[in-house]
Amino acid sequence: MATEIRGSARKDGRFGVKEERERSYWGWGYADQVLPEKLLARFQGTLQMALGLDALRHREPLALSALRLRVPRFALPPSLRDICTEETPERARHSYGKAFRDVVRGLYGQFDNPPDYVAYPRSEADIERLFAFCGASNVALIPFGGGSSVVGGVEPPRTAGYAGAISCDMRFFDRVIRVDRESRTATIQAGIYGPALEAALKPHGLTLRHFPQSFEFSTLGGWIATRSGGHYATVQTHIDEFVQSVRMVTPKGVLETRALPGSGAGPEPSRWVIGSEGIFGILTEATMRLQDIPQHRSKSTVSFASENAGFAAVRQISQSGLSPANCRLISSMEAFSMGAGDGSETILLLGFESHDHPQQQRLERALAICAHHDGSPKALQGRALDDEEGDASERWKQSFLLAPYLRDAMLCCGILLETFETAVTWDRFAAFHQAVIAAATDALQVHCGGGLITWRFTHVYPDGPAPYYSVVAPAREGQEVEQWDAIKSAVSDAILAYGGTITHHHAVGKDHRPWYTQQISPLFGEILHQAKRSLDPAWILNPEVLLPPDPPHPKRS
Repeated sequence: MATEIRGSARKDGRFGVKEERERSYWGWGYADQVLPEKLLARFQGTLQMALGLDALRHREPLALSALRLRVPRFALPPSLRDICTEETPERARHSYGKAFRDVVRGLYGQFDNPPDYVAYPRSEADIERLFAFCGASNVALIPFGGGSSVVGGVEPPRTAGYAGAISCDMRFFDRVIRVDRESRTATIQAGIYGPALEAALKPHGLTLRHFPQSFEFSTLGGWIATRSGGHYATVQTHIDEFVQSVRMVTPKGVLETRALPGSGAGPEPSRWVIGSEGIFGILTEATMRLQDIPQHRSKSTVSFASENAGFAAVRQISQSGLSPANCRLISSMEAFSMGAGDGSETILLLGFESHDHPQQQRLERALAICAHHDGSPKALQGRALDDEEGDASERWKQSFLLAPYLRDAMLCCGILLETFETAVTWDRFAAFHQAVIAAATDALQVHCGGGLITWRFTHVYPDGPAPYYSVVAPAREGQEVEQWDAIKSAVSDAILAYGGTITHHHAVGKDHRPWYTQQISPLFGEILHQAKRSLDPAWILNPEVLLPPDPPHPKRS
């Protein structure tokens, strides 16, 4: 069975980049997105009170028409002019990802290192032409999915020696090529966005069921390249579990792995592609394992008077074999700010789902575990943001999806709001959690005069949780990037010192690379370096990501 669907972009003009809704050139998502008034007022009020701010300032971004970018540093050959543009809006939108430090620079109109061109290949032959030109001309080529990276994963390099940079936008690789209902798999092009992917699978009764927070503005290829974390809190937590095979075009040729349910034939080649962040090649398609659309759901919200009781309950649930789809433990302050609690209790959002069978018994057993740790199920209460009846989990879900817009809105008001995430084993967690909180608190005091840190568990495993921290503080106008970089450095040092990983699901990019090189063994770093040199001998693909920025280079020595 074969099917095909295009993404949400309209293919207008020579380069085909006109959107149904205009994307923000500096911040998250759509330029015309309006936050729910009640949510915005509550969030602003909560933070203003918590931070002791008498008033909030307001800053507007520059009009897109006011941006002035440097002229391209090199000329395109005739063979690439039909797939590349130097238009200011597209170069601006491809200059940064969506981390706090990215949106700060975008808000201030600081586009000092834009890509010289943005390419929109329509075929693997187009990608090969880009490789040939960039390799011969010392031009960096940056694979670009949805541009939602929060770790500097799509920013052009600043390393000396490159003649310029081209950002390679994969949005025309947006088809579902084949659906195999019997095997429950689909072969899908890498540039398809999350909503279009799910829309194509739904008529077959299937779903990938991978919903990162960036779902609306990220692509399948981006998920695979960054080892993204998705919807499930247990078992199938990362995109890894869904990848059956991949196809990647490299400067040395095409790397394609075999579609199999499992194999013991040597090291798994797809694993070299998953998480490679565009340094080896450009993903063009993948065959993905799918699921039947869930028909049975059971959920509850549980409150704990102490966070330690919540930790103990979640650990027991994670080791019980119940495998909840949602097991999100949220600190009291974060729950309050998102409308999921009253600020006095730690909240657990618990949910089970299945296509085949009811989940009530699993939920009841999980609630019994919570009760053993003095957890109290909460009845439906309050109203959702759309003024219909809803419980705390629904209010949390709506706030969660709008969180990146809230971060940008708070930045415009003079508030620093950003996150970092990790994972650590249960035996280390108590000391780890205290150390990270202490490091963040000290850094906030030194660099911001104080602030708040909240936390939640995004995923839980039998051997440990994946805590996700948010920091909130007054921002000094014009120094926001320096403030955040100092806080990030302090907490990253603590994460590694106390046994955590520098990232659980945000990837490495440029921002995490200093700690990633400490986390991996020197021998593996050498192996990664040699694999890069073998597949990309001219070192043009996403320089500065994963690996140090200045390797010995045969064409730049």
